[in-house]
Amino acid sequence: MSYIKRLSLYIKEKRIKSGYSLNKFCFDAEIEPASLSRYESGKRKVSLEALIKISKFYNQSVSEFLKDFEDYLK
Repeated sequence: MSYIKRLSLYIKEKRIKSGYSLNKFCFDAEIEPASLSRYESGKRKVSLEALIKISKFYNQSVSEFLKDFEDYLK
């Protein structure tokens, strides 16, 4: 499985574990629900802009978010 596909699955898993529905997460993170759905399903690569918004939602920098993802992969 590719790095990007695994990142997509991680984003979805983290959102679900946080207790957020797709629509509530999107509203709070200011991301279009259709876009997040495509990211999470791997139908579209996560844009840097979206990754910034997702990271901010979790009060992390992009580098912190990606470090957590890297740790998750181990």
